[in-house]
Amino acid sequence: MPVVGPGAKGGAVVKAQILLDRARFSPGQIDGEYGEDFADAVKGYQQAHDLKVTGTVTGDTLRSLENSRSRLLSIYTITTADVKGPFVPIPKDPQERAKMKYLGYESAQDGLGEKFHCAPKLLEQLNPGKDLTVAGTRITVPNVVRPPAPRAVKVVVSKSKRVVYAYGPNDKLLAQFPATIGGPHDPLPLGEWKIVSVVHDPWFYYQPERFWNADPNEATAKLPPGPRNPAGLVWMGLSKPHYGIHGSPDPSHIHHDESYGCIRLTNWDAVDLSHMVRSGLPAILEE
Repeated sequence: MPVVGPGAKGGAVVKAQILLDRARFSPGQIDGEYGEDFADAVKGYQQAHDLKVTGTVTGDTLRSLENSRSRLLSIYTITTADVKGPFVPIPKDPQERAKMKYLGYESAQDGLGEKFHCAPKLLEQLNPGKDLTVAGTRITVPNVVRPPAPRAVKVVVSKSKRVVYAYGPNDKLLAQFPATIGGPHDPLPLGEWKIVSVVHDPWFYYQPERFWNADPNEATAKLPPGPRNPAGLVWMGLSKPHYGIHGSPDPSHIHHDESYGCIRLTNWDAVDLSHMVRSGLPAILEE
């Protein structure tokens, strides 16, 4: 495999992204492009495995990543559930979203992309000419099956690196996930907190006074669960009231924009982390 460094695109990047994802050094959405989140995943993996930290995938890093003989790609048969829907556009207005029963995917391609941790466009590139909306279609997908989630003893959120770390005993780094962190209007609440709740398929309580750019006179709203809920598929509440680590309705924006103070992960990384933590676990939010 050629060296994978800044500016790289294509199959070599996809290979490295899949291997990093399976090792729980998440590159975010697998898209076949070398980006900042991919570089951070490589650096994190290199540091954790006593390799020269460069952010570039060369021979030593690749050999370390290839400790599993599992295939990089696998064949998946699209199911009826994958294409059932209903697939409808998600309105931006919270009041309109509150009228919906479920905040689901807007297309079958979106759902398949999240299932295999990749951009829908990449699925189309891996399956030229195939209809991704028909049950029974056999498609090629990234093999992103991770080993069973280990138990963490603490979670650390880095504001400067925009990364969430999960540690095991003896400060062993178990996982690294790219994150969207609060910005100048809603800064990350630095300090030592605890995880106090883990809720899958959460409802979202929209309170406009908690959003700096919302009309404070707007009505509150209770938004139904689903992958396109503002909190995604899971909410890990912190002892700091109203703050938590959670999923996201848009995986392509993770690590690339700002939140309203909370910590956003891709849905698949958030769900994975939720199986590593428990109530009472320390959550350290640092600069």
